[in-house]
Amino acid sequence: MTADPSPASAPSGEERPATSSATRVLVLNSGSSSLKYQLLDMRDSSRLAVGLVERVGEQTSRLKHTCLGSGETREQNGPIADHEAALKAVADELSRDGIGLDSPELAAIGHRVVHGGMFFTEPTVVDDEVLTEIERLIPVAPLHNPANLTGIRTARALRPDLPQVAVFDTAFHTTMPESAARYAIDPKIADRHRIRRYGFHGTSHASVSRETARLLGKDPAEVNVIVLHLGNGASASAVEKGRCVDTSMGLTPLEGLVMGTRSGDLDPAVIFHLARVGGMSMDEIDTLLNKRSGLFGLCGDNDMREIRRRIDEGDEEAALAFDIYVHRLRKYIGAYYAVLGTVDAVVFTAGVGENAAPVREAAIAGLEALGLAIDGDLNAVRSDQARLVSPPGARVAVAVVPTDEELEIATQTYALVGGEAA
Repeated sequence: MTADPSPASAPSGEERPATSSATRVLVLNSGSSSLKYQLLDMRDSSRLAVGLVERVGEQTSRLKHTCLGSGETREQNGPIADHEAALKAVADELSRDGIGLDSPELAAIGHRVVHGGMFFTEPTVVDDEVLTEIERLIPVAPLHNPANLTGIRTARALRPDLPQVAVFDTAFHTTMPESAARYAIDPKIADRHRIRRYGFHGTSHASVSRETARLLGKDPAEVNVIVLHLGNGASASAVEKGRCVDTSMGLTPLEGLVMGTRSGDLDPAVIFHLARVGGMSMDEIDTLLNKRSGLFGLCGDNDMREIRRRIDEGDEEAALAFDIYVHRLRKYIGAYYAVLGTVDAVVFTAGVGENAAPVREAAIAGLEALGLAIDGDLNAVRSDQARLVSPPGARVAVAVVPTDEELEIATQTYALVGGEAA
């Protein structure tokens, strides 16, 4: 396989401007056995419908659909053979609400694509050339890109006249300098096999860093932000004046922070040791590190709420798992502080980051010398709004900013096809 070209704008198909009446965007996130979707009206960024198809390809498939206008939620249970059948079922549900895929108000369909390599640095209208390049990236994203491709191809077949836009998890991180993106291995071997640090959760890091700047009353180009995206998957990024200069995930989403079921940073020799001494196959090691490690591997739970409950009951195993999780967080905060030189804000986002006050408190504790502190009362407040949890007048702000990857995908999609998002 040839090396990626230098970062550049990706190829794109014909861009069809959205008409004044076409203000809706359908966002699709196709997983290996699931299909998440949201329909948004970009005049006011409101959601018209949301839903999820689970266990695609199984006899126990389930579709849960909610129309936000009526407040009605409907469920289907039974076999859904493949993603084509899943998307057709979604289209039927939307049609029942009068907001179907055949609506002239639908401007485009935006697709989350996990891996865009170095080729795709921005949202891209899909054509055959784009599909070919996404397919070429399958070796570095074998679990994600095939499912993303299936969703795109299915949507194109259903609405061949409609712009399909790919929004890449990796795009925001393509601004990293080579000193941050390169691993210290033979560059010829690395280029031949596309081995470098790509980073993920890019739509979240991009939108949250921008929203943090707004929260501070500044332009994104004026601030340096450390973003901590803490969900079941977790990643950190150093954002300098609106551009990513480092991120914790690498060639795959396995590198970096301790996650729900992923180990995060690991001595590579552990893999050799498990193979040679432990007699484990590569597939067994892959499963161990991706699905049976992290918080789950340490204490048998990957739900932070359950871990905190166990800690409150005196569970030492859960307490150690929490301490390991927080220790890794603190290491990355310190490392990215050094990378940036000056920091205006540290921001927590995603499920754990937005809701687990003890995680935020523990991650910032002891970092007062860096200008970081948590106000206990502010930190204890539960809210779905962006907010500061640092004391008034703190040298470095600590913020909680909800992530909204679907809105970010819809916004980028609508802007690309000629609309003006709210």
